[in-house]
Amino acid sequence: MTASKTAPLEPAAVPEPERDRVVGVALIASAVEVGSDARVDTDDDERAITRFGRVAFAHPAEAEFARLMDFYRVKWAYEPTSFPLRWDGGRVAEMFTPDFYLPEHELYVEVTTMKQSLITRKHRKLRRMREVHPEINVVLLTRRDYYELLARFGYGAVDITSLPEEDIEQVLYSPVEIAERVAALGAQISGDYAGRSLVLVGLLKGVTFFLADLAREITRPLAIDYLAVAPWEEGQTERVRWSKTLDIDIAGREVLLIEDIVTTGLTLDFVVAQLRERQPASLSVCVLFDKRERRLIDSPIRYTGFEIPNAYVVGYGLDYRQLYRNLPFVCVLKPEVYARDHAERLARVNGREAARNTGTEAQAPVSSQSA
Repeated sequence: MTASKTAPLEPAAVPEPERDRVVGVALIASAVEVGSDARVDTDDDERAITRFGRVAFAHPAEAEFARLMDFYRVKWAYEPTSFPLRWDGGRVAEMFTPDFYLPEHELYVEVTTMKQSLITRKHRKLRRMREVHPEINVVLLTRRDYYELLARFGYGAVDITSLPEEDIEQVLYSPVEIAERVAALGAQISGDYAGRSLVLVGLLKGVTFFLADLAREITRPLAIDYLAVAPWEEGQTERVRWSKTLDIDIAGREVLLIEDIVTTGLTLDFVVAQLRERQPASLSVCVLFDKRERRLIDSPIRYTGFEIPNAYVVGYGLDYRQLYRNLPFVCVLKPEVYARDHAERLARVNGREAARNTGTEAQAPVSSQSA
């Protein structure tokens, strides 16, 4: 979001032939003043100024929409552009300034309450807007439409996987941010391996989404194979066990190990050592999420997507008890979510005899975020 403010446009400044959109008033950051009269489409009884950060909104519904966009990391600008709708004698007689612009989605949004007279008036303006400026993508939203819009941006999967919004502490990276970073990694890898072919080795399971998207961004010839580390079992003496090994002979090949997340570095160190024994021509590591605060062993990581905090994150392949991998964004779970789950498991352990009789004794969750 860019901070700027320009002088309000006088209607007389735009002659009828110039029907292109014109810059209006951008009410962003510290340039906004309480009491601004830039809003022209709100009833008199709804003009109480609502502050959100350093932006002053003319209606609480706008502040609620802005908070929701910020929570889900959708970039927005408030009233950045005004569009002429009608002219009278070569002078602009009517203009329309949508409440929000979402640049990542090239979408203008006008927010309204459920008051029917207001909805009718705004629908009339939007119809005129589409007649005069058909190239502009604009929608009218009431509060009940907000989540439908988010679903279009990839956030509908929250409902699919039963992750309530109140269990999310913070959205770390939006689908757009992840896609942009993966594309940048693909371009960097393609440049570094110019004139050579690659073998991408993914460490299952969480890497599935990242590896598929990254492979599509790499312009070099490549083959794909997978490794899988078996979950640790009580009484196990080996440091790490394989549940799947490579099908491809990587001797003399350029190998890029792809990991979704690295925490302690113990698993990564073991996997790299095992792959080196197969004598590849080169071996590098690409990690999407690096939780460096948890590092115990440093392994050379050539490509890193994001460095993330020491918190329990899910989405885009990362799971909690095998759930939420299919979220297209990455978010931090609130501590009470897994604390509550731990309490439930403890209660089941206390009733161990009953659990054994029914064959439902709880198992500890397996997650790559402990490795």
